[in-house]
Amino acid sequence: MDDWPIIAVRYGLFVDLGLLFGMALFGLYGMRGADRDGRTSIPIRPLLLALASVGAMLSGFGFGLQAAGMAGTSFTDVDQATLIMLLSGTALGWALLTRLVALSGVLICAPAIARRPVAALLPASLLSGVAVATLAWSGHGAATEGMAGWIHLLSDILHLLAAAAWLGALFVLLLLVMRDRATADIEQVRATRHALAGFSTMGTIIVALLVATGLVNGAFLVGADHIQTLPATPYGQLLIAKLILFGAMLGLAALNRFCLTPALEVALDQSTPQVALALLRRSLAVEAGLALLIFGLVAWLGTLAPPVAGI
Repeated sequence: MDDWPIIAVRYGLFVDLGLLFGMALFGLYGMRGADRDGRTSIPIRPLLLALASVGAMLSGFGFGLQAAGMAGTSFTDVDQATLIMLLSGTALGWALLTRLVALSGVLICAPAIARRPVAALLPASLLSGVAVATLAWSGHGAATEGMAGWIHLLSDILHLLAAAAWLGALFVLLLLVMRDRATADIEQVRATRHALAGFSTMGTIIVALLVATGLVNGAFLVGADHIQTLPATPYGQLLIAKLILFGAMLGLAALNRFCLTPALEVALDQSTPQVALALLRRSLAVEAGLALLIFGLVAWLGTLAPPVAGI
């Protein structure tokens, strides 16, 4: 299947830029100074630097693959004139240039996290959010025409940002609980509890955004007339699988918020958090694994024709 290289790069970009935005944003609302600036074992500064660098490289490679597909030639045979034309004359090219500028900004801001965490994380979050938003121009949201197209594109961008915020938060929380297993330090466990509490409100906002924008995108790409025929199409089968995985993530998120996090608080009061941490660690690991599977399905769905004609 010729689309697999493009799907693989799309998946890499979704995960990389999703982690970049989600981790930077989580550093603002869910972490305290010691964890933001890297004096503890949460290496948020080097992680942001690495993710921004990889994102820039994947973006260039992915653009080359798309240019080869448009030109009907192999990746190595794409000529310079074609690349310049696509960069300067298409929305896809301008999205790439915008993303590269945003990622360069993240690379400039991230080193300052050690000295001024909030002042550096704020622009890094905004710039990485711009980088995530540019991914919408390589999906179905950019294909709808007219005023409806702008509504669809905005919904697609918000959907991507919400998904990225959830992914990044999950991996920061995983790093925190893994760190606590290694040290068994009560104060670090309390920092983890604080991070979980910080995510509780944001998690509600993220889920609300995902559901609302998912419904809008579904109206554009599927429509009420095609719901019954979804299981008969490759696009519909992947979409149904995505929704099932999303439902499982919601169940685990509810378990974490209403059962496992309160259990950790009780265990902390008794200075015996090990069992509660182990349960939370497993739940977060499964939830993060489901998120990665969903991102893979999204990367694949973007290469398939949706039921609604004209997209």
